[in-house]
Amino acid sequence: MRFGLILPSFSYARDYATVGRLRDFAIRAEAMGFEGLWVAEHLLTARALYGTAWLSPLETLAFVAGCTSRIKVGTSILIPPIRNPVFLAKEIASLHMLSGGRYEFGVGVGWDAHEFEVAGVKLSERGGRTDEILDILAKLWTGEEVTHHGRYYDFERVIIDPPLPTMPRLWVAGGSKIKTDLSPDPETIAPSVLERICQRADGWIARAAGTNASVIADWAQITRRLDEIGRPPGSVTFAHVNMTYVVPTGDEAAALKEQRPRIERIMGAHRSFDHLRTCYLLGTPAQIRDRIGELADAGLEYLMLAPLDYDLGQLDLWEAELLPHFR
Repeated sequence: MRFGLILPSFSYARDYATVGRLRDFAIRAEAMGFEGLWVAEHLLTARALYGTAWLSPLETLAFVAGCTSRIKVGTSILIPPIRNPVFLAKEIASLHMLSGGRYEFGVGVGWDAHEFEVAGVKLSERGGRTDEILDILAKLWTGEEVTHHGRYYDFERVIIDPPLPTMPRLWVAGGSKIKTDLSPDPETIAPSVLERICQRADGWIARAAGTNASVIADWAQITRRLDEIGRPPGSVTFAHVNMTYVVPTGDEAAALKEQRPRIERIMGAHRSFDHLRTCYLLGTPAQIRDRIGELADAGLEYLMLAPLDYDLGQLDLWEAELLPHFR
């Protein structure tokens, strides 16, 4: 199994020194052999669900790309439909060039109605806008002149420089989740998301809002659909993003006591702690390994792990307690 690090780009930090620690995370992750540095996106704090927002993703990746040289840098995820596709094409092209072709383009359609409201976009249009933007970006990154008259976007004679020598790999996020009234997303993987993964993606990022069983069931559905359209399963990387905080103890209660305030600071206390425990990688190191091992047995290839705070020591604990068991 390969590992990526979701950078703790939480916007709850209020001082320069804390967010500057992202540089240390990036340098250490590259030295430890992580495959990628990834960032989440939430423009606003979704106060009905989360306890924080995240720093702006492309700017954060530009920051860590500048202090590393080999490790991939990616969005897990970026929300295209709240953006102008021409501006987005330029921003990503710039990042991809400045990083030496290391950018990985992870996308999701988003769900927070407030973010869409302030962007002037209807939430109901998120899927259609995402697909149209992906089509537009593929054309603009060639450096050719593009005229586009679509359902949502309309422009003539646009050229984006620089043209990209290589295209960013496309990762599509989505999947089943535990039912909650706090999010409009369905409990099961939406047909449009399934098609976006199977028809377009180089990799699938399974969300952390479900269970191990739902992730495994989604992957089975994806592989069936890939077979139906004549695409080999190996052409889509099975990845999963999740949060964890390793406490080196065999005492479950002691581990959860340290983990609970940290997970609730990020995810809020609007859902029960039992709900959070079901979704996220909490408990003793052995329990976390068991969760990861079940996914590995189902075919998981790439695990993107997110720490719950700016504690750099977590990477050492991951190396001691988790990573060697699956490499």
